[in-house]
Amino acid sequence: MYKSFFGLRENPFRVNPDPRYLYVTPQTQKALDQLRCGVQSSKGLILLTGEVGTGKTTLIYHLLNWLREQNTPTAFIFNSHLTVNHLFDFILTDFGVPIDFRLNGNMLLRLNQWLMGRSRAGKKPVLIVDEAQGLSIGALEEIRLLLNLETNAEKLLQIVLVGQPELEEKLKRPELRQLRQRIEIRCRTAPLQLEESRSYIEERLRIAGANGKPIFSAEAMDAAYSYSKGVPRVLNLLCEHALINAYAEQSAPVPAWAVEEAARDFLLEETGPSKVRHHDGDDTSGGSPARQSALKEKLVQPVTMEESALREQAQAKWPSVSTVACHDESELVATAKKNSVFVPRKGAAVDHGLRIVYLTQVLQRWFVEFVHDWNAMLNFVELPLSVKSLFQWLRQPVLSKRMHSGRKQPV
Repeated sequence: MYKSFFGLRENPFRVNPDPRYLYVTPQTQKALDQLRCGVQSSKGLILLTGEVGTGKTTLIYHLLNWLREQNTPTAFIFNSHLTVNHLFDFILTDFGVPIDFRLNGNMLLRLNQWLMGRSRAGKKPVLIVDEAQGLSIGALEEIRLLLNLETNAEKLLQIVLVGQPELEEKLKRPELRQLRQRIEIRCRTAPLQLEESRSYIEERLRIAGANGKPIFSAEAMDAAYSYSKGVPRVLNLLCEHALINAYAEQSAPVPAWAVEEAARDFLLEETGPSKVRHHDGDDTSGGSPARQSALKEKLVQPVTMEESALREQAQAKWPSVSTVACHDESELVATAKKNSVFVPRKGAAVDHGLRIVYLTQVLQRWFVEFVHDWNAMLNFVELPLSVKSLFQWLRQPVLSKRMHSGRKQPV
């Protein structure tokens, strides 16, 4: 629904592992080179690991396309929760080897005969097992036995195990030490850095048909990186929903608040200091709640070191001062004596949200004075014990606050 609005041919942020959208970083290129080198040099067992969503499966699909271009027989196992017999069924079926289900005990022998035939034809079949951290100990042991299928000169089968870091932890178990010792190449995927994430977003938009006109603002891309921590799968999720949010309000290019709303919907937390930059010309009324929050923060923050020092000085004199932003000491002192009701920075436009904050603090101050006045009346008015206890309970935090601020309790 947003493709025509942004001038795109297709959805650029689908989570499918489409090899066309593989973004090659130095880390990705290194892993791809290691995989190709390991297959071509008959290394036997290759291990590819990486955190969830860092592009392992997309990289594997790219490798599969390359292997098919080389006319290499391949088998790709994507479901690791299999029994040993089912594992052999999938391997033989994917390789295109006819199976006689009446001879289950001879599956290994049948596979060995087929591999010998491919070896004589100059072929090196490759078995790729994705999500290998889910393999049972028995299945991993069977994979080790497959590595024993070899000639005097080379391995008959190349095996690539792909999994999360938990796979490396599983391979450290004593009963799997023989399999661990057979790993000849280890390669990894990693999250993107900030500049890489910007290029990643732009590259996917280009492949999807973008004509060079910016679709995401720089602030939106920075926000996407900050919330996703550079994980490509999460980047895709945020950018997809940010496009929807921006389209709903007909905003182009995609602003930062559209990414923030998507992150809030998926309960994502921003890492480190905010990467979102807001311009001075931003509208101070309307817009999304995320944008309103950012604008409020911009309006009340001190703009110079002198203002910060003055605020610290007021905190020492009047501990009840909470949020002030003034330009000179006399205004700061006057504000503090007024019980530090919210005062926006001089010259800043106040939107409806800030007026609500101001009104709330005024009402809070009136309530404090109201409870304080009732304190003197409680000694002269005959009230039931339960009602008097209620007022005593309401009065307690107010009196504590006044003691903390240096004001005397009423007699």
